[in-house]
Amino acid sequence: MSGIRFQLNGHWRTENAISPSMTVLDYLRLNARLTGTKEGCAEGDCGACTVVLGSFDGDEPRYRAVNSCLMVVPQLDGCELLTVEGLAGRDGTLHSVQQALVDADATQCGFCTPGFAMAMFAFAHGGEARTDETIHEALAGNLCRCTGYRPIVEACRVMRADPPGCAAARDGAEADTEYRYAAQIFLAPKTLDDMAEAKARHPDAILLSGGTDLGLRVSKERETFPAIISTASVSALKTISDRDGKLTIGGGVTYTQALPYLDRHFPSFATLVRRIGSRQIRNLGTFAGNLANASPIGDSIPCLIALDATITLRSKRGERQVKADDFILGYRKTALESDEFIEAISIPQLKSGTNFTVYKLSKRFDQDISTVIGAFRLRIENGKVAELRVAYGGMAATTSRAKHVEATVTGKAWTADTLKDIDEVLTQDFQPMTDHRGTDAYRRRAAANLVRRLQAESTAGAILQVWEL
Repeated sequence: MSGIRFQLNGHWRTENAISPSMTVLDYLRLNARLTGTKEGCAEGDCGACTVVLGSFDGDEPRYRAVNSCLMVVPQLDGCELLTVEGLAGRDGTLHSVQQALVDADATQCGFCTPGFAMAMFAFAHGGEARTDETIHEALAGNLCRCTGYRPIVEACRVMRADPPGCAAARDGAEADTEYRYAAQIFLAPKTLDDMAEAKARHPDAILLSGGTDLGLRVSKERETFPAIISTASVSALKTISDRDGKLTIGGGVTYTQALPYLDRHFPSFATLVRRIGSRQIRNLGTFAGNLANASPIGDSIPCLIALDATITLRSKRGERQVKADDFILGYRKTALESDEFIEAISIPQLKSGTNFTVYKLSKRFDQDISTVIGAFRLRIENGKVAELRVAYGGMAATTSRAKHVEATVTGKAWTADTLKDIDEVLTQDFQPMTDHRGTDAYRRRAAANLVRRLQAESTAGAILQVWEL
């Protein structure tokens, strides 16, 4: 086999003796000796390790910022990788992004600057209007410890979307389907059948989608995985279907790819996704990965449960469907059999008169782990609750529905008085945990107050009318 072949700053490289559990960040600094990419947190929070993955969509290149600390080297196979060293021209002429940072005096200690430069480069090529909102969102995954954000924002306003100075080659590389190193194996099947075959042959293999959570086991715990199966090359897993009254998201679809559809059908869900992580995280992370991880604080899981999503699981034996309600079996335990993977997630579109709202409470607004997350699907008819479906995350070892809350409220008048004892009702559904993010008492009160908030906001028209009088 040809090994791992990718383009690094305009030059093709082939690696045959790299552990498939080595992070891209370690490879750049230790093997390629490109030390402009920094290690800050090693968990995808600070953005110091930001690099850019490039691909061609027709004649135009498409660039996306990613965290190199959360990627393993075989994920680069067949890709174009840009680091800060590849921005300037071969003659040393600074790229427009770099020059804008210099002109705006937008560096202090400089440690975070390479990561900012790469995030800015990807943003410049995205074609978005450079409003305060879009600039701040584009930079949200990069932290400046010297508090120098204002000049960085100013540099974003004036930079140009120039091509990288390294002049990337256009001739592509066909991605390999198998890579071996010592006793380790990395598989990148290209079809659903090949994926099912790989999982049947390696039932204990790690399934790798974006790796934004799994990558922590490599970057922080320094784990070495004997077998990894990547979903990245299976084109059928990257499809999105928006028809027949449901939104179907393939198992390999990233948050970024799904956002336009969520904006259209479930705007509150879309707002939440933008808080799950930075663009670097959203460009890699997948809904299927978040679901399979089965964390009690996985932000998308309460939404999928409240929206009554259906999960399609696939193996050599065929496919089967499981309701999101029934998919989570326990703490980080799912209905997935050892030979199965998530093929797709289907979400019914909301019927007329039905609304979906999700609230997230966390110590930091952006890119923080939830203390409590509540997702609500609500339909009111003639002032009464015709339907209420509630799911909470962060309350216990698993994400689950608040069925006693649903039963208590359904059929009743949608008023604050109906919710006066909702705290006591909620205790029948959850006995919250206590950890460094919040006590059990805080979680209980917060979860109850989210129901009250939903009632207040969903009836705000009537409340404002009274206030105006």
